[in-house]
Amino acid sequence: MLQSLSKDIRERYLRAEECRRLAEGASTPAAKTDFLDMERRWLSLAHSYEFAERLSDFTTPFSEEDRRCA
Repeated sequence: MLQSLSKDIRERYLRAEECRRLAEGASTPAAKTDFLDMERRWLSLAHSYEFAERLSDFTTPFSEEDRRCA
């Protein structure tokens, strides 16, 4: 799955994965909660980047068509 993602998106998923691993090895409940919170934020950012990339992929052909018609 990660091979087809852009470098920026892939990096955010890897950061989220790292936070998950750190949460699993956390020494205190507070540290575990913090790492899981960071994981959630990295995933949210990755999803936002994916949405923006898909939106750009969708709209680019239309903007190119507008330039050709002008």
